[in-house]
Amino acid sequence: QVQLVESGGGLVQPGGSLRLSCAASGSRFSIYAMGWYRQAPGKQRELVARIASGGSTNYADSVKGRFTISRDNAQNTVYLEMNSLKPEDTAVYYCNADRVTLIGGTRLNYWGQGTQVTVSS
Repeated sequence: QVQLVESGGGLVQPGGSLRLSCAASGSRFSIYAMGWYRQAPGKQRELVARIASGGSTNYADSVKGRFTISRDNAQNTVYLEMNSLKPEDTAVYYCNADRVTLIGGTRLNYWGQGTQVTVSS
């Protein structure tokens, strides 16, 4: 079992920056792929960025060059650095942990409660 707690959301002006953090409890954080997703009102939840256990990353096209995902396995924390924020980045941002067990192939997938990011002047 993994519990995820996001922090760092808030109100920021267009062009500003925020850093989201997601602290994970439980063991074996380092073997999980970690992701940030977001959901705007009336829209489906979408992947923003993902970092694999080995450190490789991928991003949604809409955030490439502006957002950076990173992880600190010693601190059981994943971060999302968001720069040059736009009003369309406004959403609830969710942290996700995901892995498949080696024995049995069971998918283990966990979500945080979300943190609101609002980009507005």
